[in-house]
Amino acid sequence: MAESEIKNQESFRDRIGTVDETGHRNWIYALKPKGRFYNIRTYVSWFFFILFLALPFIYVNGRPLFMFNVPKAKFIVFGHIFWPQDFFIFAILMITFVVSIVLFTSAFGRLFCGWICPQTIFMEMVFRKIEYAIEGDAPQQKLLAASPWTTEKIAKKLTKHVVFYLLAFIIANFFLAYIISVTDLWAMIQHPFDNVGTLIALMVFSAVFYGVYAFFREQACIVVCPYGRLQSVLLDRNSMVVAYDYKRGEERKKFNKKEERTAGDCIDCKQCVKVCPTGIDIRNGTQMECVGCTACIDACDNMMDSVGFKRGLIRYASENGIANHEKLQYTRRMRMYTVLLVVLISLLTILLLSQKDVKATVLRSSGLLYQERGTDSISNLYNIKVSNKTMENIPLTVKLEGTDGTVQMVGDYVHVKAEEQGQGSFFIILPKKAIQLRKTPLKVAIYNGDKKIDVLKTNFLGPVYSK
Repeated sequence: MAESEIKNQESFRDRIGTVDETGHRNWIYALKPKGRFYNIRTYVSWFFFILFLALPFIYVNGRPLFMFNVPKAKFIVFGHIFWPQDFFIFAILMITFVVSIVLFTSAFGRLFCGWICPQTIFMEMVFRKIEYAIEGDAPQQKLLAASPWTTEKIAKKLTKHVVFYLLAFIIANFFLAYIISVTDLWAMIQHPFDNVGTLIALMVFSAVFYGVYAFFREQACIVVCPYGRLQSVLLDRNSMVVAYDYKRGEERKKFNKKEERTAGDCIDCKQCVKVCPTGIDIRNGTQMECVGCTACIDACDNMMDSVGFKRGLIRYASENGIANHEKLQYTRRMRMYTVLLVVLISLLTILLLSQKDVKATVLRSSGLLYQERGTDSISNLYNIKVSNKTMENIPLTVKLEGTDGTVQMVGDYVHVKAEEQGQGSFFIILPKKAIQLRKTPLKVAIYNGDKKIDVLKTNFLGPVYSK
């Protein structure tokens, strides 16, 4: 093969599939997929749509099942409330999520991207289908884009973009429900003029959301998403990917039923390219732009059926599976990721189960030394901070345990409202005869009425007195 031909075949590696030789964007007009994988993906997407729309309305013990109120630093997961001091749990949760993605990708490639990623689901199963309904399939969309601005074209384009924005606005409202709860969102909807700032922010977010699906589209997966960039270091030759069986397919040749076929099974119909939402040719091998959506599998299977060849020329397989006919293997790296994932999930479960409904911290007031009380006592000032994760207001009092001394509250008690945080101050007063060390360890019990909630450790600072 001539050097120029080899260079031409490898030219796809010089740029992403959505950019031409001059650096301008190639607009992707993807044919509407059809086939068994597309049908299954449709059912899966409808499941996640229902889940996405229903979750804000599900309440557990008077709380939303999920709420991520970033402005108030208040998070609710499975009905349990978390405050900023619980952020380490979210950090472990995110690490667990990343490790699970790494493990999943090592074994199954970008299955997540093609099947359950919100970007792919919204683009391919909502906005793309609306586009097909209004403008037609890919050939009709190309003709419409190239045609002059007639009344019909203006009507179709305007209808599409108005529907896109309205849908983006509705979806943005549901995202907002995950942040402030659906009850607060409904209250805002009933009084829009009292929440003009929120409404403007929502309109802006809707515009960004609309822009992604109307114009940016597949570029979000190719250019922005870091997961696509990480794919090259996460995959190995045993990872399951959407792959073209080059051993069976090569040499490519157009199908002619009047002659005996001596070439490979690939009839070079390019249907796999025409249906690809990122504009790549899967026959060139695994590429960063591939999101594993299986549209090329369905297209190829349909063509194989039409010419009487066996399905599976493009299928889920590993590189070793194609090259050596090996089955998917559970490699040593996958086993290591699995062990790490089990450890993280176990740690996360223990932390979640050990969380208390009322959590307090006690610290000596910084910058203050001890104070003498009369001739026989010493006092220290303490600050207490309390997180109340219950649905009830709680008046808290403080008592000493195992030590002679008294507690003098600044105020009658520390009042903490439901699902909020509170703080207060108190003095601990010890007789001089009880102070044997520069820092005397103490145990402080937190009470709600007569009910002991927690016992905390702290230190009492004072001079050393002999017995």
